[in-house]
Amino acid sequence: MAEDYVELVLQLTEEFSQARTVEMARRLQVSQPTVTKTLIRLEKEGLLVIHPRRYIELTAEGLEIARRSKARHQMVVAFLKAIGVDDVHAELDAEGIEHHVGEQTLSAMKRYLGRS
Repeated sequence: MAEDYVELVLQLTEEFSQARTVEMARRLQVSQPTVTKTLIRLEKEGLLVIHPRRYIELTAEGLEIARRSKARHQMVVAFLKAIGVDDVHAELDAEGIEHHVGEQTLSAMKRYLGRS
């Protein structure tokens, strides 16, 4: 879950220059209190900083995790598309696969795509 949250903070920051809990709740399809509770836990873990009533900012550690998670997601999506999965299903399926795929499998995907 931490990876999904920090990746979403990165995505929202890239899209809108800031991440806000209301947009996170909408995208994750959960309540705003659920997002806030998780963000507080992630702040305690040192992955982000909450600026109350303003925005969420990733720490250096959170940013590194978000970038790694985003790269994994993009690799899985690219692989699924390369083997014939349509765009919509590749995105949906990648959400589940990216957190469970091992490094050996990810490396095989990279080789298959010529990205070794």
